[in-house]
Amino acid sequence: MSKHILFFGFGYCAQYVAPLLAAQGWHMSATCRDEEKAARLQGLGITPLMLDGAPLSPAALDGVSHIVLSAAPGATGDPALPLLQPALQETAGQMKWLGYLSTTGVYGDHEGAWVDEDTPPGPLGERGQRRVAAEVAWGALAETLHLPIHYFRLAGIYGPGRNQFAALKAGTARRIDKAGQVFSRIHVEDIATILLASMAKPQAGRAYSVCDDDPAPPQDVVAYAATLLGMAPPPLIAFEDADLSPMAKSFYGENKRIKNSRIKQELGVTLKYPSYREGLRALFEAQDF
Repeated sequence: MSKHILFFGFGYCAQYVAPLLAAQGWHMSATCRDEEKAARLQGLGITPLMLDGAPLSPAALDGVSHIVLSAAPGATGDPALPLLQPALQETAGQMKWLGYLSTTGVYGDHEGAWVDEDTPPGPLGERGQRRVAAEVAWGALAETLHLPIHYFRLAGIYGPGRNQFAALKAGTARRIDKAGQVFSRIHVEDIATILLASMAKPQAGRAYSVCDDDPAPPQDVVAYAATLLGMAPPPLIAFEDADLSPMAKSFYGENKRIKNSRIKQELGVTLKYPSYREGLRALFEAQDF
């Protein structure tokens, strides 16, 4: 029997998951809100499912066995849950795997210490609070309906079209120096590999930190990308002098090193890009900026 996956929100990560599933013969559907996006999905061999603000009917989930949830929560909560809940109440028994794409923001600030999936959260910013609330809400529904949900806490995502090269070439890249600050990141191709590994070995209720092996200062990543381009790196700017937007400042308000042992030990994943160096070098060599 063929498998059928629904992408609730077909964004950057889904673009890299879909071709892998297509190669395995999966049927794929994805939500959208306009005809232009629907046409693009059809061009990729994906059945569009138009959203109009009303909850989906059980018929919309006919045959669906897997769901990727990637819509970010807003001030009023997770946008997918109220649209899916009525249909899931009727179709929960056919679900084999649900993947909620969360963020490492749920861990909060740990002043640079190492954390894993079982570490109690530190102080949370607004986005982290929303993500925790969304995870809790999905967990409550999963418990009620016996849904096999999995949580993927994604670090900073990079890959083709989303990396430091474009900003460097445009002259807008900045190297901001905050003492001791590190960020974790993950290449989008490795995200796709991890999601497929979980689909192959589902463990309902499990959470996974999705990041590479090398949490690093952001200014070092920019400098490495500049070196690959043969450019002088931008000058360092002290965090206090950087004049950052409130959102940018909020990123620097959390500092942690995230362990990724679980994706390796439980899912058997070997990262293609274990650090930003391998990832950026591959993008540079492919000129895939």
